Amino acid sequence: MKSRQILAASILAADFSRLGKEIHEAQAGGADWIHVDIMDGHFVPNLSMGPHIVEACRRVTDLPLDVHLMIEKPEKLLKNFAIAGASRLTVHVETCPHLHQTLNSIKDLGCSAGVTLNPGTPLSSISEVIDEVDLILIMTVNPGFGGQQLIRRTLQKVTEARELLQLRGRDSVYIEVDGGIDSQTIMDAAHAGANVFVAGTSIFKHSLGTRSGVQVLREALETETIKE
Repeated sequence: MKSRQILAASILAADFSRLGKEIHEAQAGGADWIHVDIMDGHFVPNLSMGPHIVEACRRVTDLPLDVHLMIEKPEKLLKNFAIAGASRLTVHVETCPHLHQTLNSIKDLGCSAGVTLNPGTPLSSISEVIDEVDLILIMTVNPGFGGQQLIRRTLQKVTEARELLQLRGRDSVYIEVDGGIDSQTIMDAAHAGANVFVAGTSIFKHSLGTRSGVQVLREALETETIKE
């Protein structure tokens, strides 16, 4: 069964002086989720946003807020982000020694639970928590900075994740890709088995504006769907 294709607009690439308007334009263009990258300057070299930005996003949109926690000890801040309005919280397997417990804590807070794999992390690292996840986020670049080129070998991991979910009877779990997604690579990621596509630069830095950036990606996904 073909899953619905989801576009998640990553505000990491947005103009924060007009964040509300940027989110509205992404939504008007057809974005399905707003993706919020949280970086702590430790797990990844960059430093970004906190719960207050999630709260600000929630005030201006009713779209699901897809919050990606690229931070050490994420379990200490889960409640803060849930209260701020996160719809789903995704943690890195690399930062969670008690991953099963962390995923269940997320669900206890009323959020969907996701787990992320860096490019160098094998899919086998999450085999014991497949029944606990609502989403698997496969990083298609090394996390921490926007505007990178997709690492093509990561698409094989996407395919393996889709096969594992089918084997385990968990077809409803989203497979999300993040990094280097544009009008060309989005089709490759869809073909590999992804059904959620995080895009920042190709949306918010599009030469014709944010709305057009979303529309170009949507058209590319529709083309891929027709081909299949």
